[in-house]
Parts: sequence; C-alpha cells; structure tokens
Amino acid sequence: MESHAPQRRLHAVQSHLLPPTADDPQPLLQANLTAGDYAHGKGYSVVLPEKLQTGKWNVYRSARSPFELVTRFAKHPEIETLHDNFVRSAETFRDHKYLGTRIRPDGTVGEYKWMTYGETATVREALGSGLRLNGIQKGASVGVFFINRPEWLIVDHACSAYSFISVPLYDTLGPDAVKYVVNHANVQAIFCSVENLKTLLSFISEIPSVALIVVVGWADEHLRSLPSITGVKLMSYLELLSQGRSSLQPFCPPSPEDVATICYTSGTTGTPKGVVLTHGNLISSCAGFSRAVQFISSDIYISYLPLAHIYERAIQIALLYYGSACGFYQGETLKLMDDLAALRPTIFSSVPRLYNQIYAGITNAVKTSGILKERLFRAAYNSKKQSMMSGSTSSPMWDRLVFNKIKAKLGGRIRLMSSGASPLSPDVMDFLRVCFGCEVIEGYGMTETSCVISMTDEGDTLTGHVGSPNAACEVKLVDVPEMNYTSEDQPYPRGEICVRGPIVFQGYYKDENQTKEVIDVEGWLHTGDIGLWLPGGRLKIIDRKKNIFKLAQGEYIAPEKIENVYAKCQFVAQCFVYGDSFKSCLVAIVAVDPNVLKEWAASEGIKYEDLRQLCNNPRVRSAVLADMDAIGKEAQLRGFEFAKAVTLVPEPFTVDNGLLTPTFKIKRPQAKAHFAEAISNMYSELSKSDVVTKKIG
Repeated sequence: MESHAPQRRLHAVQSHLLPPTADDPQPLLQANLTAGDYAHGKGYSVVLPEKLQTGKWNVYRSARSPFELVTRFAKHPEIETLHDNFVRSAETFRDHKYLGTRIRPDGTVGEYKWMTYGETATVREALGSGLRLNGIQKGASVGVFFINRPEWLIVDHACSAYSFISVPLYDTLGPDAVKYVVNHANVQAIFCSVENLKTLLSFISEIPSVALIVVVGWADEHLRSLPSITGVKLMSYLELLSQGRSSLQPFCPPSPEDVATICYTSGTTGTPKGVVLTHGNLISSCAGFSRAVQFISSDIYISYLPLAHIYERAIQIALLYYGSACGFYQGETLKLMDDLAALRPTIFSSVPRLYNQIYAGITNAVKTSGILKERLFRAAYNSKKQSMMSGSTSSPMWDRLVFNKIKAKLGGRIRLMSSGASPLSPDVMDFLRVCFGCEVIEGYGMTETSCVISMTDEGDTLTGHVGSPNAACEVKLVDVPEMNYTSEDQPYPRGEICVRGPIVFQGYYKDENQTKEVIDVEGWLHTGDIGLWLPGGRLKIIDRKKNIFKLAQGEYIAPEKIENVYAKCQFVAQCFVYGDSFKSCLVAIVAVDPNVLKEWAASEGIKYEDLRQLCNNPRVRSAVLADMDAIGKEAQLRGFEFAKAVTLVPEPFTVDNGLLTPTFKIKRPQAKAHFAEAISNMYSELSKSDVVTKKIG
C-alpha cells in the first residue's frame, strides 16, 4: 500500500495544475520512478489555493519548488547571510579572479587587472576592522556614495562581515535627496569619491549623524589640505585600510533576520522611501532565481548598471556564490563598448533602453548596407530564427557569414543576457537571441521584493512575458474592478500582481503608514503592476496601475506599452505618450536619435542650421509620425492607442534634467509639466484640423 502513496499524491496535485497547452504539450509534473517522488517536465507554474474554503486555485508558484518556498541555496543550505555567502566563496575560490578594473592608480586605462577572492577577503577584513577602530558599531548605517568600482563591493562585503547596514547613495539623486537619505537613515560613516566629497562638504553641517567620511581615490596629503570639520573625521580609503591591517578586529557575523541594507527608491514623486532588506531576504531571492539560471566559476560579468539598484546588487550576490569574475566599466557609458571589447564578458545584463538602441543600431545599419547585404541578413535572420524555434541552437554557417560580426560588438563571448527594469519588446528579445546566439532572459521585480519576482525560463521560446515565479515567492492577481480587470477575464485572468514569501521586504524605514499601504494583513505585497497569466503559468505585465488613464470616450490607455512599441522606430531614442480623460486621442513627445534623423534629412535634401530647427520642421515631424504609425500597425495597436501628433525634441530625457528616475523610468508628472506647452500646442493643432475636416465634410 505504501508504495502507491507517491502516485496518489502526484495524481492529487496534477488535478490542480495548469493543463498542457499547444505551447507546452508536456504535463507540469511527471512521475519519475528513479526519484521515487516528483519531477517537473516543461511546466512553469503550479497553482494552489490561498484558502481552501474559497474554492479558488489562484496562487501561482514555480514548478521547481511547488510545495515550499525556497529560502536557501539547494547545494549550500548553510548559507544564511551575505557574510556566509562571502566566506564560503572566498574559501572555495580563493585563487580565482574576482574584481577587475582597467583604471590604474595614476588614472590611465589599460588591460583588466584582477583581485582574487582571497585578496578581496583580506581587504574586506581590514576595511571592516578600520571602521570598528573608528567607533562604528554593529547595526550602524554606512553610506556608499560613488559609481561602480571594486571598492563598492568591498565596502558592502565589510558591512556584512561586521553587521553594519549599507545604504547606497545615488550620485544621480541630487544633493537634496542625498542629504535627506543620510539624515533619514542616520548614516554614521560615508565612503565617497573625490567628486562626491564636494557635494557632502556643501551640506556637512546639515548631516549631524555623520562622524566619518572615507574618500576613495585621493591621497592623504590632499585631504590634509582641506579645512578640518568639527565632529567629522576625514580620511582616505588607503589610510583606513592601513589602520585596520595594523589591528584586525574579529568578525561580528549577522543573523538572517538582521538588516543588510536600506535601499532608497527614488520613485516618480515625493521623497525617497527606504526599503529595508534583511540578509534572509537577499539570500532567499538569489537562491530562488538560481533554481532557474546558473552561473559558473569561469563566467565573466561586466558591471555598469548602478550598484545602488537592486537589479545589479542581486546579480552580484549570485556571481559571488558561483565564484564568477566581475569586471567594472570605466565609469562612462560612452566608453562601454571599448570596455566590452577589452573584457569579453560571458554574461551581460542591461535594461530595455540599451537593448532597443542595439536593435535600432543594427537594423539601421542593415537598411543602409545595400540591397545584397540586406537580403543576406534577412535570409540569415529568418533561417536562424526558424531553426531556434524548432529547438536548434546552432547555425554555424549563418554565424560565420553574418552574426559573428554582431557578437563581436559585445566582446564575442556572451552566453547569457538578462533584461530588467521595464518590459522588453518581444521583437527585440527575438532579435537578441538570433543575433547573439545566446540565452536571453527577462526578469520582473522590484526593490521591495529583493529583486526577482519572476523570470523567463531557459529554453522557453515564447516571448512577450516575464516567465514564472521565483521559487522563493508566490504570486497571485487581485481584481481591479474599477479598471475591469478580474480573475474571471477571458481568455486570461487579469489583475494587480501581488507577491508573498521570504523575498518580501520588512517595510519602509520609519514609515509604517506607507508600508501598510502596500503589504496587506495576509502578507501580500501589492506591486501596483497589472498582469495576466498566459498558458503554462507565464506572467505577462500589461501595465502599471497608477499610470493607466482613461480617454474622453472611456478607453483605458497603458502608456508604457505604447512607448515600448514606438521605441522600435528608427527615429525614436525615447518617447513620452500623453493623454487624459478630457481628450479623445494621444500625443507624443519624442527625443530623437540625432544620427538617424540627420542621415535621413541629408538623403531627403532637407537643409537646416541645427538639430532643433530640424526637429521643428513640419516635413520631418510628419515623416517620424508616419514611421511611428507603421511600427504601431505592425504591433497591432488599437486605433485609440496611436499618437495623433508628435513633438520632436533634440535633448534626451535624463536623470539630470529631472525627466527620468535613476532606473530610467519616465517621471510622468514632471514630463507632463516640462512639456506642457508642447502638449497644449499639439492638441490645439489637432482641434483645428478636426474643425477643418468637419467643414470640408
């Protein structure tokens, strides 16, 4: 009788799993006689009830761990904290290269030079000891105020070893926000660059909690020339290391429940909110998504996405676990391609904005390469795409003729690409997979969930979704009746995405009210994103709850979806789509790609003095709008989703001009105010044309 128990349990579970589909003909769970229990096939999600008495099976989990949420790495359950993670890797990969940089002490740039895991362990102990010797105690907040470089991670590792709380300070937030974060988090020590030291000194009297400032990249004699600051010790990074080495202090290891970091999210409005994440949160998140994608110790990663953001931070935790190497960019995105050529990474993580630029750059180059080369590219692309959809990963002839040249642009060795922060267009994802011949995964997450909520599964060729839940959380969709999104929607259930599990943050620092607004009494985090479930248990983001607006005739508009479509237009570098309930149509502000626009103008014989004059040319605006219309038709936008007028601007949307968050999301209220005159003019012109049309009619 007992031998039949696993089969009975399997049958009971299977009755509540998502049914096989045309996309996924395999059942989600299969009997595995050798394992004696369960093993999943090609399925992605398992559906479970939140409460038995409701009769609703509405909670989705990863099929990789259907009956318990992951909290630890499968092969190393003893790793409970970031400190544990580092200690184990430093011992296992002691002589492996870990942190690499091209920038020499004298400021010149050469080939990558590396610190090993063992060398990094030695430095982190000295650094943490130096902090202890200067009065920084367990539980103190330590600010990190510079762009990606080895010292960023070393400081973070030292914080984990001595139970300090790291607080990333965005150098793009501006002085007022930095001052707010330092005071709000009661930061006691700050590591900063020479450039950011000037910012700190400009309001040093207004940040009374700070007792120690450590400057990276400056010699002691430069610091000694600065006037003394009452109550604040100013020293160089090298001096702090020297102090620590001379009197090493014992580690003060944290527990999983201890706070590891407070990450301040900029948001689109208001003051930054401090997201409190524990060691257990971060380890759970990385352990969960490592069930879906693994690195190897020979992997090399290029770090250029801001370490102050949870996306890059989570990747670093995973790289450390697997013993991989991390090379840093020079600090300027304009030199990123040169860094890629020197480093030749195997893993590349980015955001849709850059992938869209790669897509536009390659497609534009193909269009202008001549009819024969364009035909060759199309033939190669279509053939390789068809081959990949059929399950083959190898196209040596097409790679040799066409795609190896494209691969070389990112160093030629990329085996894995990841995308996050905002939705990646399905066309762009397919394009990357074909051109670079590597696995391309898209993730969805937020700071409040320690990064990954869901991610696409290896080998899944369907695009346009963000995959299945992280094995460390469960996901459900909650009805949003005022927007007509419900779990009963056909053909797919829709609603606000809610997340629960060990990855969910502890709350906003010193802000119980805002915490209660997003975490309900059942422990579900309400993300504010609207999603739907595709066959196989794949999650698709259809928009942001707060950003959805209604047009005058009652249609709901999802602007980010439309902007993502228009981003594929060759002229469009960035796009802001606007509409409201008093208007019957949409308009768009487009930050142009100057090179493409100038090249097109030259081919059309259009004369102009500068880029602004070119943007204001009615003929140019018409051409851009026509191209946007063509892209919109290809994407099957509905009639009311098309922008009816466009304003072209020469300046990009940036963090510095207040139009983007540090994670490159458009600040909609600010963009609306910034472009108020242009928006008003477009609607006036549309109104006049409507009047003329009616008179003619």
